[in-house]
This record gives sequence, structure tokens and C-alpha cells, in this order.
Amino acid sequence: MAIAVGSKAPSFKLTNTDRKEVSLSDFAGKILVIQFFPAAFTGVCTEQLCTSRDELSFYNDLGAAVVGISVDMPFSLKVFKEQNNINYDLLSDFNKVTIHEYEMYHCNFAFGMRGVAKRGVIVIDASGNVAYAEETANPGVQVNFVALKEALQKLK
Repeated sequence: MAIAVGSKAPSFKLTNTDRKEVSLSDFAGKILVIQFFPAAFTGVCTEQLCTSRDELSFYNDLGAAVVGISVDMPFSLKVFKEQNNINYDLLSDFNKVTIHEYEMYHCNFAFGMRGVAKRGVIVIDASGNVAYAEETANPGVQVNFVALKEALQKLK
């Protein structure tokens, strides 16, 4: 189960594709949409991140920033970001701290693989509280972008 709505968002400090640290405090006073995804270069993950890429103006118009978080290394995330023209930060949680703190840790992904991010979305409001949380029961199922947009519009 993803982190509870209404709880204080755990702080994080992760590395982006330019090998710079990005932290939750960088978004203080803003709405943040975190797209958790299991692995770069996979079909449903690519669709998830590209949907956010294509709709980035919607998020920006609401004053929201978007980041993607997976356990991939920053180097592979950089190639993935470039190949898919992703226009927001992708962050590496290689040490799997943030996915645990946000309860987005997948114990048994596929083919016996363990320890990747679940597929889901967390929205953190301008006060630093979790305003929306979704995880998909099946990593092959896309997040509910309609429900995400509705939740964001309520924060306006």
C-alpha cells in the first residue's frame, strides 16, 4: 500500500540524470507529482513517463512539478530520458531508500526480481503533505491519469 494520504511526505535526496542531487526541499511551497516506475526501457514505464511528458503543460499550469523515480542508475536513466525526450527530472533511488519510505517497494516484481519501485503516483501538496497516492496492483497496468488530474485540480 502506498503512503497514506494526509501524511507528511518523507524527505528525499536523490541523484538526477545530470548527477546532481534533487531533494524534496527543492519543491517547498509547490505541488510535486512523483511518478514511481519499476524500470526504464520497459513498455508500460515508457508509456507512463511519456504520458507525463506529453501532458507536462497541464501540470505546469496548475503550478505542479513532475519527477520520475526508479531504482535504475542515473546513467541508464539519462539514456532513457534522452531517447524518450523526457522533459522533467528522472531520479535514481538506486539504494532503495525512498521507495521504502513512500511504501512503493515491490517485493516480487517479475522473473524472480525483487526490489524495484512499484508503479504509482504520489502528489505532495504545497505544505509538504501527501494529497494523492496510487499504486497499481499489477505493474503491467497503467496508473490512473484521470484520477491524478482530478486530484491535482482540487489542489488549485
